Amino acid sequence: MFLHPIPAFSDNYIWLLQNGQEALVVDPGESDAVLACLVERALHLRGILVTHHHADHVGGVQALHDATGAPVYAPAAEWAGLADQHEHRVQGGQHLSLLGLDWAVMDVPGHTAGHVAYVCASVPLDDAGPHPVLFCGDTLFSGGCGRLFEGTPAQMLASLDTLAALPDHTQVCCTHEYTLANLRFALAVEPHNTELQHWQTVCQGLRERQCPTLPCTLGRERLINPFLRVREPTVRAATQQHAPHAAGDVATFATLREWKNQFK
Repeated sequence: MFLHPIPAFSDNYIWLLQNGQEALVVDPGESDAVLACLVERALHLRGILVTHHHADHVGGVQALHDATGAPVYAPAAEWAGLADQHEHRVQGGQHLSLLGLDWAVMDVPGHTAGHVAYVCASVPLDDAGPHPVLFCGDTLFSGGCGRLFEGTPAQMLASLDTLAALPDHTQVCCTHEYTLANLRFALAVEPHNTELQHWQTVCQGLRERQCPTLPCTLGRERLINPFLRVREPTVRAATQQHAPHAAGDVATFATLREWKNQFK
């Protein structure tokens, strides 16, 4: 199997997973690049996964469905733009069988109220061996997390905790190339984190070669991502220095997220 990030817009990735001549795509904000990839690789699209309703994640769904007939799987609490029998509404606890694999649906509200993620416990990737694969939309980024447009800090922290409980070698397929900007903020929070310093150097090299920084691994994210580290003493201390009133897990997370919103 091959996992391929298709660039879209200025910084989106539409993820394509290929198994032989069959494929699924995740969060197709536009259709042309996906259709070109399908033609180039002579692939049959067998499923379209949607994590949340924002236009840069669903804008190409209708055109892809019309061109390929592929079924659409979208959050039960959000409309993905295809109101017919080919749109399957999914929610946490459900399982999907796609490309011969079992995909678990996870509810991860916060960025949007009905956001979901999709995880498979073992994907036989040709370049990396069997790994868990996580399609997390805009909930988790390398070094960061999504803004809270519809959910609460408590919801988002609970969602991130759910994702953080997955195995270390989980391949985290985020949908934006925000890594370098996120790492600049993470270093403001934990300037002496050597794992974070190393990952920034690696990612700078990747971007200089115009390579994606994704997927990342969940084990690394637990070492470098401040939004997964709200209970670490170094993150607590930095947050309280920034906002002395911040106390407790949710307040620490909320302060971090607001700090990141204003960070230049």
